Amino acid sequence: MSLLSQFTRLPYVLGLWERFPCGSVQTRVYYGIFPYPHYAYGVYWAAIEAVRLGIDRITVMEFGVAGGRGLLALEYASTLIEGEVGVRIDVVGFDSGAGMPPPLDYRDLPHIWGPGFYLMQADKLRARLTRAQLLLGDVGETLQEWLAEGNRAPVGFVAFDLDYYSSTKAALNLFEAPPADHLPRVYCYFDDVCSNALGCMSEYLGELLAIREFNETHPDRKIGKIQQVRVHRPRWEMWHDRMYAFHDFAHPEYNTMLIPETVRDRQLPL
Repeated sequence: MSLLSQFTRLPYVLGLWERFPCGSVQTRVYYGIFPYPHYAYGVYWAAIEAVRLGIDRITVMEFGVAGGRGLLALEYASTLIEGEVGVRIDVVGFDSGAGMPPPLDYRDLPHIWGPGFYLMQADKLRARLTRAQLLLGDVGETLQEWLAEGNRAPVGFVAFDLDYYSSTKAALNLFEAPPADHLPRVYCYFDDVCSNALGCMSEYLGELLAIREFNETHPDRKIGKIQQVRVHRPRWEMWHDRMYAFHDFAHPEYNTMLIPETVRDRQLPL
């Protein structure tokens, strides 16, 4: 273990680094020195994927903006990553703008969430946004309107934080779009596949049920957990178990080699 990795296990070192950020974006993504490090991780690797595929512009998204801290963090990470990686990044946020609607049934986990949770001060948030497009209204409608727009960059990262099964299911219609509308693999963060002990999350409720049903009805498109994220990180963080990827196996670029030419001649001589 490197000396830096040992130091970053100390909370006060991380706190200082967050207050006084330095180092390359790649280094800061690796050590999680970002507000919402899970967003930075997804955006960074989506941008790298785009570069390796020769794509110069992508879209990153948040479903469930609530107060807006996540969308601001997504903007911040996108600005820095865009500057270092060289891919233009569009940022979009979806929210009702009026807090959570009433749950439809038990699948929306009404024992955890209810109507009116997570209200937004839309005018206050818009005043702080510098580049993000904020779309307010029923996600099932606003998403379809956004998909109908022209000149959209392919989606590379999506944060799902809608809490309910019904809302998440509507948001997953994003992945019904043609291959040109998304990268072959889209990095995803699902905030509510985990909960406290009273949540009792399972594949029969909430986001996990929406994911399972999507997978059951799409032979060539799947959403799967990114295994062992923590193995490639200097320390374990709770968000590791919430990182997923959408795979479009029929995407024309799915099998394109992403490893740089400089390291393709991988040999292990005797």
